[in-house]
Amino acid sequence: MQLVQATGLVKTFSRLRAVDGVSLEVSRGEVVGFLGPNGAGKSTTMKMLTGFLEPDAGTASIAGHDVFADPIAARRHLGYLPEGAPAYGDMTVADFLAFVGRMRGLSGAVLGERLAEMVERVNLAAVWNRPIDALSKGFKRRVGIAQALIHDPEVLILDEPTDGLDPNQKHDMRELISAIAPGKAIVISTHILEEVEAICSRVVIIAEGRVVADATPSALLDAAAVDGQRPSLETVFRSITGSKAA
Repeated sequence: MQLVQATGLVKTFSRLRAVDGVSLEVSRGEVVGFLGPNGAGKSTTMKMLTGFLEPDAGTASIAGHDVFADPIAARRHLGYLPEGAPAYGDMTVADFLAFVGRMRGLSGAVLGERLAEMVERVNLAAVWNRPIDALSKGFKRRVGIAQALIHDPEVLILDEPTDGLDPNQKHDMRELISAIAPGKAIVISTHILEEVEAICSRVVIIAEGRVVADATPSALLDAAAVDGQRPSLETVFRSITGSKAA
Protein backbone atom coordinates (compact mmCIF):
# COMPACT_ATOMS: atom_id res chain seq x y z
CA MET A 1 0.00 0.00 0.00
CA GLN A 2 1.20 3.49 -0.87
CA LEU A 3 1.20 5.61 2.29
CA VAL A 4 0.69 8.77 0.21
CA GLN A 5 -1.40 8.61 -2.92
CA ALA A 6 -2.71 11.52 -4.95
CA THR A 7 -4.39 11.27 -8.34
CA GLY A 8 -5.18 14.13 -10.69
CA LEU A 9 -5.21 16.96 -8.14
CA VAL A 10 -6.47 20.23 -9.59
CA LYS A 11 -6.82 23.63 -7.90
CA THR A 12 -7.76 26.92 -9.53
CA PHE A 13 -7.74 30.34 -7.88
CA SER A 14 -9.83 32.79 -9.91
CA ARG A 15 -8.33 32.32 -13.40
CA LEU A 16 -5.03 30.83 -12.21
CA ARG A 17 -4.68 27.04 -12.48
CA ALA A 18 -2.25 26.62 -9.57
CA VAL A 19 -2.23 22.81 -9.67
CA ASP A 20 -3.08 21.03 -12.89
CA GLY A 21 -3.51 17.28 -12.59
CA VAL A 22 -0.77 16.38 -10.11
CA SER A 23 -0.43 12.69 -9.22
CA LEU A 24 1.99 11.41 -6.60
CA GLU A 25 2.70 8.15 -4.78
CA VAL A 26 5.05 7.67 -1.83
CA SER A 27 5.71 4.34 -0.14
CA ARG A 28 7.19 3.51 3.27
CA GLY A 29 10.90 4.19 3.41
CA GLU A 30 10.87 6.85 0.70
CA VAL A 31 11.96 10.46 1.20
CA VAL A 32 10.61 12.43 -1.74
CA GLY A 33 11.99 15.88 -2.51
CA PHE A 34 9.12 17.94 -3.92
CA LEU A 35 10.77 20.71 -5.94
CA GLY A 36 9.70 23.58 -8.13
CA PRO A 37 10.21 27.29 -8.72
CA ASN A 38 8.24 29.81 -6.70
CA GLY A 39 4.60 29.75 -7.74
CA ALA A 40 4.84 26.26 -9.24
CA GLY A 41 2.10 24.85 -7.01
CA LYS A 42 4.15 23.04 -4.35
CA SER A 43 2.53 24.50 -1.24
CA THR A 44 -0.95 24.27 -2.78
CA THR A 45 -0.39 20.59 -3.55
CA MET A 46 0.86 19.91 -0.01
CA LYS A 47 -2.17 21.67 1.47
CA MET A 48 -4.44 19.41 -0.58
CA LEU A 49 -2.48 16.29 0.40
CA THR A 50 -2.96 17.19 4.05
CA GLY A 51 -6.63 18.12 3.75
CA PHE A 52 -6.20 21.81 4.52
CA LEU A 53 -7.35 22.78 1.03
CA GLU A 54 -10.03 20.98 -0.98
CA PRO A 55 -9.18 20.28 -4.62
CA ASP A 56 -11.44 21.18 -7.53
CA ALA A 57 -10.78 17.68 -8.87
CA GLY A 58 -8.75 14.61 -7.97
CA THR A 59 -8.27 12.45 -4.87
CA ALA A 60 -5.74 12.09 -2.08
CA SER A 61 -5.23 9.47 0.63
CA ILE A 62 -2.94 9.04 3.61
CA ALA A 63 -2.22 5.48 4.78
CA GLY A 64 -5.24 4.28 2.81
CA HIS A 65 -7.67 6.86 4.24
CA ASP A 66 -9.29 9.37 1.91
CA VAL A 67 -8.14 12.83 3.02
CA PHE A 68 -11.52 14.43 2.29
CA ALA A 69 -14.02 11.61 2.89
CA ASP A 70 -12.32 10.40 6.11
CA PRO A 71 -10.14 13.32 7.29
CA ILE A 72 -9.83 12.37 10.96
CA ALA A 73 -8.54 8.88 10.17
CA ALA A 74 -6.13 10.29 7.58
CA ARG A 75 -4.72 12.88 9.97
CA ARG A 76 -4.04 10.27 12.65
CA HIS A 77 -1.34 8.94 10.34
CA LEU A 78 -0.04 12.35 9.26
CA GLY A 79 2.50 14.83 10.60
CA TYR A 80 2.50 18.17 8.80
CA LEU A 81 4.93 21.07 8.99
CA PRO A 82 3.39 23.95 7.02
CA GLU A 83 5.18 27.04 5.83
CA GLY A 84 5.34 29.37 8.82
CA ALA A 85 4.29 26.62 11.29
CA PRO A 86 1.85 28.61 13.49
CA ALA A 87 2.02 28.02 17.23
CA TYR A 88 0.73 29.58 20.45
CA GLY A 89 3.47 32.08 21.18
CA ASP A 90 2.67 32.66 24.84
CA MET A 91 3.01 28.94 25.66
CA THR A 92 6.32 27.39 26.57
CA VAL A 93 7.75 24.77 24.26
CA ALA A 94 6.99 22.07 26.85
CA ASP A 95 3.39 23.18 27.31
CA PHE A 96 2.75 23.58 23.58
CA LEU A 97 4.06 20.13 22.66
CA ALA A 98 2.17 18.55 25.56
CA PHE A 99 -0.98 20.28 24.30
CA VAL A 100 -0.40 19.01 20.75
CA GLY A 101 0.28 15.52 22.10
CA ARG A 102 -2.97 15.48 24.03
CA MET A 103 -4.85 16.73 20.95
CA ARG A 104 -3.30 13.77 19.12
CA GLY A 105 -4.71 11.38 21.71
CA LEU A 106 -1.59 10.85 23.81
CA SER A 107 -1.66 10.81 27.59
CA GLY A 108 0.13 9.56 30.68
CA ALA A 109 3.38 7.68 30.31
CA VAL A 110 3.11 7.51 26.52
CA LEU A 111 2.87 11.29 26.27
CA GLY A 112 5.80 11.67 28.66
CA GLU A 113 7.92 9.31 26.57
CA ARG A 114 7.11 11.15 23.36
CA LEU A 115 7.92 14.53 24.91
CA ALA A 116 11.24 13.20 26.20
CA GLU A 117 12.03 11.87 22.74
CA MET A 118 11.27 15.27 21.16
CA VAL A 119 13.65 16.97 23.60
CA GLU A 120 16.40 14.58 22.57
CA ARG A 121 15.74 14.09 18.86
CA VAL A 122 14.94 17.69 17.94
CA ASN A 123 17.45 19.22 20.39
CA LEU A 124 15.01 21.36 22.36
CA ALA A 125 16.48 21.07 25.88
CA ALA A 126 17.94 24.60 25.84
CA VAL A 127 14.53 26.21 25.17
CA TRP A 128 12.17 23.67 26.72
CA ASN A 129 10.71 26.09 29.28
CA ARG A 130 10.85 29.26 27.21
CA PRO A 131 7.82 30.93 25.59
CA ILE A 132 7.68 30.22 21.85
CA ASP A 133 7.50 33.96 21.07
CA ALA A 134 10.94 34.37 22.69
CA LEU A 135 12.62 31.82 20.41
CA SER A 136 14.78 32.41 17.36
CA LYS A 137 13.41 31.51 13.94
CA GLY A 138 15.53 28.36 13.94
CA PHE A 139 14.18 27.12 17.27
CA LYS A 140 10.62 27.93 16.22
CA ARG A 141 11.20 25.73 13.19
CA ARG A 142 12.43 22.93 15.43
CA VAL A 143 9.28 23.23 17.54
CA GLY A 144 7.29 22.94 14.29
CA ILE A 145 9.15 19.72 13.46
CA ALA A 146 8.50 18.37 16.95
CA GLN A 147 4.74 19.00 16.75
CA ALA A 148 4.67 17.10 13.45
CA LEU A 149 6.52 14.16 15.02
CA ILE A 150 4.95 14.02 18.49
CA HIS A 151 2.44 11.25 17.65
CA ASP A 152 4.97 9.21 15.61
CA PRO A 153 2.99 9.35 12.34
CA GLU A 154 3.57 7.07 9.37
CA VAL A 155 3.53 10.01 6.95
CA LEU A 156 5.42 13.31 7.23
CA ILE A 157 4.81 16.23 4.90
CA LEU A 158 7.34 18.97 5.54
CA ASP A 159 7.31 22.38 3.85
CA GLU A 160 10.84 23.87 4.02
CA PRO A 161 11.83 21.98 7.22
CA THR A 162 15.28 23.61 7.50
CA ASP A 163 14.14 27.17 6.84
CA GLY A 164 15.86 29.47 9.34
CA LEU A 165 18.24 26.85 10.70
CA ASP A 166 21.97 27.47 10.89
CA PRO A 167 24.37 25.02 9.15
CA ASN A 168 24.77 22.86 12.26
CA GLN A 169 21.03 22.73 12.83
CA LYS A 170 20.44 21.84 9.17
CA HIS A 171 22.89 18.97 9.51
CA ASP A 172 21.09 17.74 12.64
CA MET A 173 17.71 17.96 10.89
CA ARG A 174 18.96 15.96 7.92
CA GLU A 175 20.34 13.34 10.29
CA LEU A 176 16.97 13.16 12.05
CA ILE A 177 15.04 12.76 8.78
CA SER A 178 17.44 10.06 7.60
CA ALA A 179 17.12 8.21 10.92
CA ILE A 180 13.32 8.07 10.91
CA ALA A 181 12.89 7.56 7.14
CA PRO A 182 12.87 3.71 7.03
CA GLY A 183 9.57 3.52 8.90
CA LYS A 184 7.80 6.44 7.24
CA ALA A 185 6.80 8.03 3.95
CA ILE A 186 8.23 11.55 3.86
CA VAL A 187 7.58 14.40 1.43
CA ILE A 188 9.86 17.44 1.71
CA SER A 189 9.44 20.71 -0.14
CA THR A 190 12.73 22.62 -0.26
CA HIS A 191 14.76 25.04 -2.34
CA ILE A 192 18.03 23.66 -0.96
CA LEU A 193 19.19 21.23 -3.63
CA GLU A 194 22.15 19.94 -1.60
CA GLU A 195 19.56 18.84 0.95
CA VAL A 196 17.77 16.84 -1.74
CA GLU A 197 20.97 15.05 -2.74
CA ALA A 198 21.80 14.34 0.91
CA ILE A 199 18.53 12.80 2.09
CA CYS A 200 16.02 12.23 -0.73
CA SER A 201 15.57 8.86 -2.41
CA ARG A 202 13.36 10.38 -5.11
CA VAL A 203 12.78 13.78 -6.69
CA VAL A 204 9.49 15.09 -8.03
CA ILE A 205 9.72 18.40 -9.87
CA ILE A 206 6.66 20.54 -10.53
CA ALA A 207 6.38 23.55 -12.84
CA GLU A 208 3.28 25.55 -13.74
CA GLY A 209 1.19 23.18 -11.66
CA ARG A 210 2.29 20.00 -13.42
CA VAL A 211 4.75 17.24 -12.59
CA VAL A 212 7.61 17.52 -15.10
CA ALA A 213 10.04 14.99 -13.57
CA ASP A 214 9.85 12.03 -11.18
CA ALA A 215 13.02 9.98 -10.65
CA THR A 216 15.84 9.25 -8.26
CA PRO A 217 18.44 12.03 -7.96
CA SER A 218 20.97 9.70 -9.58
CA ALA A 219 18.70 8.94 -12.53
CA LEU A 220 18.05 12.64 -13.13
CA LEU A 221 21.78 13.37 -13.17
CA ASP A 222 22.55 10.38 -15.40
CA ALA A 223 19.90 11.41 -17.92
CA ALA A 224 21.40 14.89 -18.18
CA ALA A 225 25.05 13.72 -18.41
CA VAL A 226 27.10 14.87 -21.39
CA ASP A 227 30.11 12.78 -22.45
CA GLY A 228 29.88 10.92 -19.17
CA GLN A 229 30.00 14.13 -17.13
CA ARG A 230 27.08 14.64 -14.77
CA PRO A 231 25.82 18.20 -14.28
CA SER A 232 24.83 19.55 -10.87
CA LEU A 233 21.29 19.01 -9.62
CA GLU A 234 20.83 22.79 -9.83
CA THR A 235 21.68 22.69 -13.54
CA VAL A 236 19.21 19.85 -14.09
CA PHE A 237 16.53 21.70 -12.15
CA ARG A 238 17.02 24.89 -14.17
CA SER A 239 16.99 22.93 -17.41
CA ILE A 240 13.73 21.17 -16.56
CA THR A 241 11.93 24.25 -15.23
CA GLY A 242 13.46 26.76 -17.65
CA SER A 243 13.29 30.46 -16.90
CA LYS A 244 10.80 29.77 -14.08
CA ALA A 245 13.69 28.64 -11.84
CA ALA A 246 14.80 32.22 -11.19
